[in-house]
Amino acid sequence: MTTMRMGLLGAGRIGRIHGLNVAARADASLVSVGDASPEAAAALAASTGAKTATAEAIISDASIDAILICTPTDTHADLIEAAVSAGKAVFCEKPVDLDADRIRRCLKVVERSGKPLMIGFNRRFDPNFAALESRLRAGDAGAIEIVSVISRDPSPPPVDYVKRSGGLFRDMMIHDFDMARFLLAEEPVEVFALGSALVDPAIGEAGDVDTAAVLMKTASGRIAQISNSRRATYGYDQRIEVHGSKGMLRAGNIHETTVEIATGAGFRADPVQNFFLERYAAAYRAELDAFIAACKGGKAATPSGLDGLKAQILADAATESARTGKPVSVTLGAL
Repeated sequence: MTTMRMGLLGAGRIGRIHGLNVAARADASLVSVGDASPEAAAALAASTGAKTATAEAIISDASIDAILICTPTDTHADLIEAAVSAGKAVFCEKPVDLDADRIRRCLKVVERSGKPLMIGFNRRFDPNFAALESRLRAGDAGAIEIVSVISRDPSPPPVDYVKRSGGLFRDMMIHDFDMARFLLAEEPVEVFALGSALVDPAIGEAGDVDTAAVLMKTASGRIAQISNSRRATYGYDQRIEVHGSKGMLRAGNIHETTVEIATGAGFRADPVQNFFLERYAAAYRAELDAFIAACKGGKAATPSGLDGLKAQILADAATESARTGKPVSVTLGAL
């Protein structure tokens, strides 16, 4: 396979990112785009040299090697099953589903097919976070003691989105659960969560929270702490810190430029990048690199469907803990 031929399902904001990234490569081509909105599919197809087709036609097209799934969450599991059963490798945006049992059933179909499935936890591929993880594995910080993940959006999503999102822990913090697992290198066994609606009262009225904190502990006592907010007046706040027996590793925010001005009033820098489209542009490209490499090399794709399931279980536990005010025990093995 010299050039991977890909079909894209979903031509919204995230689908457009992946579609344009595929089209920019020499080792892959975007063959077809499908979306419930014919206008969205046509616009992305025109930008990438692809054609438009239905999801069914794309999945059944024998010339297509891999399917990129960027559709609404409630369609993911069915589309994954259909695609792997048709002999396609699959990249799917998070989550596989909002129900852990449905994810388990889906992963059984994937396992029987023998086809690669990669889940879109793109933050693992951010150059700064990836470098931090590499140095952590090299022992630069010593034995891991505390992992801290901060993720705050510049503004809350519309309430209509909140109502169908599965809640902050399953929709937003699920990325941070995956990152915490990625860095801890040891599975959490206990989750404690707190949540409030401090940003938008309508989010609370919809039964969700917009401000949350989670503590997790592993069997050996390592701790992870996650802070989320749907509002950061200063931009898209994405930071990680790992404290260990030898010291601390930290990856900070990325600013619009590296220019600073110093006056008698002090030092002032440009704002941090505004949202995920800018902040994780390089991560999306590296993520696609990894997917194509796994497909061409016949290797297991990472993050895997099992990684997606484990993050979902942690999100479910945090949702339950925030509801009850009590810690929740979890078991993350070969699920």
